[in-house]
This record gives sequence, structure tokens and C-alpha cells, in this order.
Amino acid sequence: MTEKSDRPGWLRRHRRWWYPLVVALLLGQMAFAMVTTAVAQAPTIDEPVYVGAAALYLQGGGLQVNPEHPPLGKLIIGAGLLFVDPYIEPSFQGNQTDLGRHVLYEAGNDADRLLLLARLPMIGLTLAFGLVVFAFARDITGRAGALIALAVYAFTPDVIAHGSLATLDVPTAGFLLTSVWLLWRARRRPWLYLPLAGLALGAALATKMSALAAVPVLLALAAWSVRHARPAWPPRPSSPRARRYVVAGAAATAIGLLALLTVWVSYLVVDPRLQTVPSGSVPAIGGLRGTVVDWLPFPESFRDGMRIQFGFEDWKWGGYLFGETYSGHRWYYLPAALLVKTPLGALALWLVGAAAMLSVPRLRPAAGYLLVPAGVLLAVAMTGSRDLGVRYAIVVPVFLAVAAAAVTAVRWPAAARYARPAAAVLVVLIAASSARAFPFYLPYANEAFGGPARTYHHLHDSNVDWGQDLSRLADRLRQRYPDERVWLAYKGAGVPEYYGISATDPREVPPEEVRGLLVVSNTWVATTGGELRELIDSSEPIDQVGHSITIFRR
Repeated sequence: MTEKSDRPGWLRRHRRWWYPLVVALLLGQMAFAMVTTAVAQAPTIDEPVYVGAAALYLQGGGLQVNPEHPPLGKLIIGAGLLFVDPYIEPSFQGNQTDLGRHVLYEAGNDADRLLLLARLPMIGLTLAFGLVVFAFARDITGRAGALIALAVYAFTPDVIAHGSLATLDVPTAGFLLTSVWLLWRARRRPWLYLPLAGLALGAALATKMSALAAVPVLLALAAWSVRHARPAWPPRPSSPRARRYVVAGAAATAIGLLALLTVWVSYLVVDPRLQTVPSGSVPAIGGLRGTVVDWLPFPESFRDGMRIQFGFEDWKWGGYLFGETYSGHRWYYLPAALLVKTPLGALALWLVGAAAMLSVPRLRPAAGYLLVPAGVLLAVAMTGSRDLGVRYAIVVPVFLAVAAAAVTAVRWPAAARYARPAAAVLVVLIAASSARAFPFYLPYANEAFGGPARTYHHLHDSNVDWGQDLSRLADRLRQRYPDERVWLAYKGAGVPEYYGISATDPREVPPEEVRGLLVVSNTWVATTGGELRELIDSSEPIDQVGHSITIFRR
């Protein structure tokens, strides 16, 4: 009996409407989760800088603000700001942090509206990348696998959390996935999909420099797609093998040039004169890294950004993992963070999907397009010095959502019959875990690690506490603790006074004077020492706000 005849009759009769309806419902719930989160959250630490740079772009400002990141992501953020035309005082002077604070809180703009409009284009992009996940998975495995991949993507808390912010991590991962999907399709129609893949790769590079690690892999995939195109491309069956290799190399070179052109255009749009950052603000990078940067054919501002990023990598950052504070970085930090912050059902689908890709002959070619880029990008990120969040490896849940679709192609004798029902059960578990976290997606941890309320016992910074709950804190203080003295140790970019919080920093007075409510960001609850640690240890925790801020009573 065929698979089609095994389906219930009503599914066959109504497939034309229920299938797109399920797709729409999955993306609709994701949109609802992201918009709801975006409306409720105060700015995270990085967002004001990007919003300030985007506002400056709209007023004809140059590339001097936030040079460590290329301009495309900020141009996309600026598309949302077109609806409000944010004001910047002509006399303003300050660094990029000062500019973000000025635009949101000091220049008379409506900070909440400005921030929401900056986030909406990124939410739209995140949803569009969901369609890429769906289409890629359908190309590889079929309709059932496509729904599983989209569901895994749409319910993943980290994708929802960072996709709802005016930041650059999800757009970079999404553009890279789009480029890889187009390269996969180029095996059938190279002349159409190869140029689009080059533009998508260029968009990733023009958003965040970490995409550079993917360039060699994607160029190799481009050559591979042309070399193994069916029908053969160019369409000359009698062409010698050597000529096919030359054509494949030429195609990869053309894609690289298109990506490079995209980066140049993004810089020229912001500043046709391509004015560079003042030399005193760019660190001198020597050795092999400096030589490579000097020889890259990118705009000088892009290369200045690379030098600044290398300077950041040379710093000795602090880390926190599983209750231990340390100096420097640990190579296993990102895999450990992914283990904590990925739903258990998604972890299972990732592993089984990856195994199926490697073991099912017809899926093995797709493994090179999904598992290899994700693995390379994760490995490069693991060498970084900043153990500050799973967002540095957000490419992993984005790419492996597609790999999860391979579960539907399992043909192992003991498992083939139960693969699809089991996958459906795991998707339901992912959805339930994600729903339990609503609307606090940023501090998500799976059930094996105690859920969002205990994330700060295992991880810190953008994994749990990125300053996002300042407005929620203001509401909580008004509703439950009116007229009480508040002492606030807040880690974030928001301005407490803007939200109506009247508080004093407890670190600025002798400890014996701190009486009333002690409010502390959970990163500092977990990692701080000195007098603030003594204050925390001698106080009684009475409340939590968004799983990122703890309220103590003294």
C-alpha cells in the first residue's frame, strides 16, 4: 500500500488548504511571540548603539559610528525608523554609547515607539528566514519534513528572543542559510540561483563580520554545485572534465565578487565618500592577522572594523558557566550554552536529523550544505574570547532546524515506522517548552536545567540578563512596592528614570545605609563579589522580574 493511500481520506481531500494553513499558523504564532516580546522589553545592551547608528544614517551621518559592524543591519533597522524620523540634536557630541542613549532618552523621541519600530524589520526578516527553512527542508525531504523544520525553527526560544531584537545575530545567520539554500538549488538551475546566492552571502558579510568564516565553505559549495549540476552546466555534454572544473572555479569566483560588491554597495549607500574612522580609535593589529586584513579587498572602513574586532578578541573577558566565574574563555562554552538553552525535543531532532542525513544515501549531499557550514561556524565561534551568549552560535539552531527535517526520511528497520509520529511528539514537546517560557524567551533554559527561572545559575549576560526587563521592573515596583526605598544595581542600557524608577546605586554608599528593596540584575546576582555580594547574601529574595532581575528585602 502506498504512503498516499495510508493517509486519512480527509487529509487527501483537503490538503490544498490545511497544509498552507499549518504553515501560516506556525509563522503566525512566531510573529505573535516576537511582537509581544518586542513591545514589552526595554532595550538590550547592544540595541541603543545600533538604533543610534541607524538614526544617524537617516540624517546623512557617516560610517564613524559603530564601525566594528558593517552597515547593512543598521540600514535595515533604519527602515523602521523612517516612520518616525528620530531627532538628534545638532550639538550632540559623544561616542556610540552616548549616541544611543541620546536618541532613545535625551532628544525628546518616544523611546518605546522608536525601539519597537527598529525591531519590526528584524522580526519581518526572521519570519522570512522561516520560509527559507521551510523551502530548504521541502527541497531536501518533502512536505512533511518541511513542516517539522519550520515548527522547530518557529518554536525555538533563542530564535524568537534574538529575532525580536534590533540586533545583528539572526539576520547574519538567516542570510547565510539563504545563500546555502540557493547554492543547493543551483545544482538544478545554476544560472538563476548562483547570482542570488552571491547576493545573500554579501548581505551576511555586510551585516556582521563573523560571516567571513563561512566564505571559504560557501565558495566551495558553489563550485561543487556547478561541478555536479544536473543537467550539466554549461550544457555541453562533450565538454572535457577539466573544463567543468574551470567553470566551477569561475562560478565560485563570480559569487565571491558579487558578495564583495554587495558589501561595497552597503558602505557607499551610507557614505559615498567612504570616510574612515579616526586612526586613534582603531587598534594596530600586527602579524598574520594584520597582513590578511591589509590585503582584503573590502572598503577601508570594513577593514577598520575587522581591526577593532581583533582588538576585542585580544581582551581578557570574564565568563560564567554552571555556577563558576572565570577569566578568559573556555572552548566548550558555546556547546554547553546550546545544551542549556535548546529545547530537549529540538536537541533530539537535531541529532537524529543529522544522523539521518549522514546515513540515508539520497540525503548525504545535503549534509555538506547544512552540517558543514554550521559546524565550521560553530568551531570558529568556539575559538573566540567572548563567552557572552549563545547568540554567537545562533547559526546552529537556524541551520539544524532544516536538518531536523531528515527525521522523516529515516529508513532504519527498527525506527522507520515510528519516525514521523515520534517527530510529531517531539515538536509538541518543543512547542510546550517554548510556551512555558512565554514571554520571557531571552532567559530560556530547558527543563533539564530548571527552566528560565534557573538559567542565571548556569549562564549569564545575553543568555539571561541583557537589560531587557527594566520596563517590567518599573511596573512591578509601582504595583507591588509603591513608596518603598529602592536600591538598584542594574546591568543594561536602559535609563531607570525614564521608566519612572527612582533608585540609588547601592555600591555608592556604605552597606549599612542600604535598607528597603535591593534590586539586582541576575548576572550580578550570580557573578559579583565584594560589597554587593555581601549585600545580596545578607538580604532576603522576595520577587523575580522576567527571570533576569531579583528583588531582595533588607
